[in-house]
Amino acid sequence: MLQSALRHGLIGLLLITPALAATTAEQRGKAFARANCARCHAIDRVTESPLKSAPALRTLHRRYPIETLGEALAEGIYTGHADMPAFELNPDQIHDLLSYLKTLE
Repeated sequence: MLQSALRHGLIGLLLITPALAATTAEQRGKAFARANCARCHAIDRVTESPLKSAPALRTLHRRYPIETLGEALAEGIYTGHADMPAFELNPDQIHDLLSYLKTLE
């Protein structure tokens, strides 16, 4: 009886472990991306960007080392087209977003 309960408990832990694997920073970064980027950019590993000209966040590391984006995020992201809003992130938001972007590499 005890072995069966332990076995079921272990199976349950194994099933929820992937959901627990993401750090809090990564989860907050994903939430930020969902709230601020997902209208135009794909923010996961598989979907297409809603706005075809907007690069998927999973491809940013091909253009820029993720670690180097912190300064740009702190200074503010301003683009030459009107569709993208200007962003200035605080240090915690930068850390969280970069943590999430690193999971997409």
